[in-house]
Amino acid sequence: MAEMGKGVTAGKLASSMQKKLTRAQEKVLQKLGKADETKDAAFEESVVNFNKQMAEGTKLQKDLRVYLTAVKAMHDSSRRLQECLADMYEPEWYGKEEVDSIAEDTDLLWIDFHQKLVDQALISMDTYLGQFPDIKARVAKRDRKLVDFDSARHHVASIQKSKKKDEVKLAKQVALLEKAAPVWAQGMISAHHVAQTNLSRNQAEDELGRAQKVFEEMNVDLQEELPALWNSRVGFYVNTFQSVASLSEKFHREMGKLNHSLNEVMTKLEEQNKKGLKADGGVKRDLAGTNHSLTPQESPIPKSQSKEESADAAGTAGAESDEASPVATSNGSVEEVEMPPGFLFKVKAMHDYIANDADELEMKSGDIVLVVSYDNPEEQDDGWLMGMLEANWIKEKGLAHKGVFPENFTQNL
Repeated sequence: MAEMGKGVTAGKLASSMQKKLTRAQEKVLQKLGKADETKDAAFEESVVNFNKQMAEGTKLQKDLRVYLTAVKAMHDSSRRLQECLADMYEPEWYGKEEVDSIAEDTDLLWIDFHQKLVDQALISMDTYLGQFPDIKARVAKRDRKLVDFDSARHHVASIQKSKKKDEVKLAKQVALLEKAAPVWAQGMISAHHVAQTNLSRNQAEDELGRAQKVFEEMNVDLQEELPALWNSRVGFYVNTFQSVASLSEKFHREMGKLNHSLNEVMTKLEEQNKKGLKADGGVKRDLAGTNHSLTPQESPIPKSQSKEESADAAGTAGAESDEASPVATSNGSVEEVEMPPGFLFKVKAMHDYIANDADELEMKSGDIVLVVSYDNPEEQDDGWLMGMLEANWIKEKGLAHKGVFPENFTQNL
């Protein structure tokens, strides 16, 4: 027999082609309604569930891979940020070694988080989906064997149906042959006819038996496996998301500790920096008490965001805190005006200041401000005073707005 390829002979190829042709003919007859088709509603429902489960699993696998890619990207971004901080952090600054250690621990934490997600979630996901291709192929093969079974069943039924017609037809033909044949050959012709009829019927029944056996073996296995696989999805989803949630919770808890440590280092560095500035003398004043930290061309200095306790209540300039102070009126004569409670001294605004918060005092260049003491001295920030516009106090007294303002925008009077 001629070889058609490795492991494939002409006979096998012909047999395969014949099977495909027979199945195609059977499917056409079934679609046209000329041949009945074996149906199994329970199995078909299991196949629908199988396809849904495979689609959901494939989507979960894809999204999990996207999540891992995002974790890797966040790790890279975090590492670059930590490296930037390490490069900028000068060796003599407070906590240099601790900052370097935090950067190293952060990098290791990201690596551990990513690897455990791969081990406990992605690999498990791949194993779970690995069983679907084989089952899908077996379902398709089971469908082909069902077509073979239906075809063999229809063939046997066809033979049985046409048996009588063929017997009558062949009987006439045999009768003619018997009449023409010698007497001694008539019995042989009759026996041959019976043998041929039985052979055809027996072959069809044997083929039906084989087709039924192959189909039922595959069908029974899948009838057990598909429902079991469908039910397994719940436990798998639970384990997968529990692993992701548990790993994420642990990762963020440990990362939170590292961030807390880094925040403490930054806070202490800021405190030491402020102490260093105070040691250098802070804002300089001349003998007349004039603040020269800003010139009219310079931009305002924003309010400090961090608070410090101040032992001073705006210096010793409160010696002028009399209950009344001379104020020039619009007609040029001078009269005594009662000062607000806690009055310390007066200053003149040298620059415009726009209030950024409700507790701040807005000033225009040239405004006279009555400086008063803080209700709670601990709330005073370095470089800030509490006061109210003199014009507002004269006009409104107790209703005058009181607020904080930058000392270096003013000049003592």
